[in-house]
Amino acid sequence: MVNPKSPKHSYLWIERLMAIIATINLGLVLFNLSYVPWRDFYLRHLPQLTPIYDPIKGIEPHRETQKYLNTVYKLQEVVNQTGLGSPEAKVQLEELSRLSTEMIDNNPFAAAGKSGTLEKIKNRMRDRLKQESAKQAFATFWSQNYLLQNGWTQEFNFFNRQIRPLIATNYFRQIGENGEFIDNFWLIDLPFLFIFAVDIAVRSYYIKRRYLGFSWLNAILWRWYDLLLLLPFWRWLRIIPVLVRLDKAKLLNLQPLRQQIHLGFVTSFAEEITEIVIVRVISQIQGSIQTGEFVRWLSQKENLRPYIDINNVNEVEAIAALVIQTIVYQVLPKIQPEIIAILRHNIIGAFNHSPIIHNLQNLPGLTQVEIQLSEQLATQLTTNLYNALVTAVEDPVGAKLSTQLVQRFSEALGTEIQKKQVLSELQSLLVDFLEEIKLNYVKRLSQEDFEKILEQTRQLRTYASSQSFVVKGSTLLVQEGRGQKE
Repeated sequence: MVNPKSPKHSYLWIERLMAIIATINLGLVLFNLSYVPWRDFYLRHLPQLTPIYDPIKGIEPHRETQKYLNTVYKLQEVVNQTGLGSPEAKVQLEELSRLSTEMIDNNPFAAAGKSGTLEKIKNRMRDRLKQESAKQAFATFWSQNYLLQNGWTQEFNFFNRQIRPLIATNYFRQIGENGEFIDNFWLIDLPFLFIFAVDIAVRSYYIKRRYLGFSWLNAILWRWYDLLLLLPFWRWLRIIPVLVRLDKAKLLNLQPLRQQIHLGFVTSFAEEITEIVIVRVISQIQGSIQTGEFVRWLSQKENLRPYIDINNVNEVEAIAALVIQTIVYQVLPKIQPEIIAILRHNIIGAFNHSPIIHNLQNLPGLTQVEIQLSEQLATQLTTNLYNALVTAVEDPVGAKLSTQLVQRFSEALGTEIQKKQVLSELQSLLVDFLEEIKLNYVKRLSQEDFEKILEQTRQLRTYASSQSFVVKGSTLLVQEGRGQKE
């Protein structure tokens, strides 16, 4: 159980507090970045928020569209007081018709990048009035005859539902002396920057004290990602230190994400490094073949580069001797029945093809004698052959003769290979063969191959973790058992 008063526990609470503060700051940063693109959404679903946050972004109602909506409001008051057919209502309707034409001509939505909203307004009005001209549709809509014939209440409700919300989304955003849009988010961000700066300074101080010889620069760069919290620009980069802090505070488990990132780096580097290494090795072999080093090595003559022997043993001869001994003493005794069966089959076949034996097969009992003779002959041949191989291996003279045969074979092969025609053709074939290997196998290392390797790596890690948990759990059970006995 963790002592709540322990330094480690207190440090964890500080980590969690700073992680929560950084998360709140990141949320404000993301909200600030999304406010202008999503202002229509906030205006529609959180209308009480926009009057508060608009001044921070330098946003204010556009004069033309706001005047248009104010005129509509005056028309509504006049109609409520004097009626739709009054001269006052006619004046307001004519003003709205004029303002509609100006709105279409001047496009006050363009400055806010909302020209599409104006097109949507025009399309809805065209569909409502069944006319092709948006100006004519507005002029007809804001007329006493149309509103009296189609009903003031019905048409005004259409305007409030379909047209007014679109016009209300338009705004004007102020531009500062630097030529950029005004954004006073720094006033909200400043207290957080002060907290982050104090936290970084305190952490750097303790790191400098803990690691003697560290300069202030080294101590600050120890947790370089925290410096992203102080950037007054590219604030979205703060997601990096926030995620790290949440992980260190044990409020968020990023272990799977870290593993995936590490494996991604391994994949990208492993594919390139593997291809480079293998191509490099094959290219060196090709160079050795083209310069004649490989052939001189086969013929055991002096190479351009001295051959380094680490154990004074001819590995080729040692491997050949080991293979021969394994075949003679281990393999042949196990396959002896199969060898006897093959020899017996061939001997019987030879008897059947012999005219003399074929004529004698008609005699009674001779067939059984033929089978017994074949069995004995096959067994005898196999035994004698095996004994001869064992004798040849164990006989020092036979071993010496075999060694001389191998050496003579190598010398004869090297001599024949050294002939100009054979050598050039062999070198050309080997170089082309290695080039085909590079093209067909090395340079076709696909992502799927490394995905399989990574999947196997994940399985191994999972298995190792489970085994470690089992071992630790077993140890814990043993310790508890001992405690109970004691």
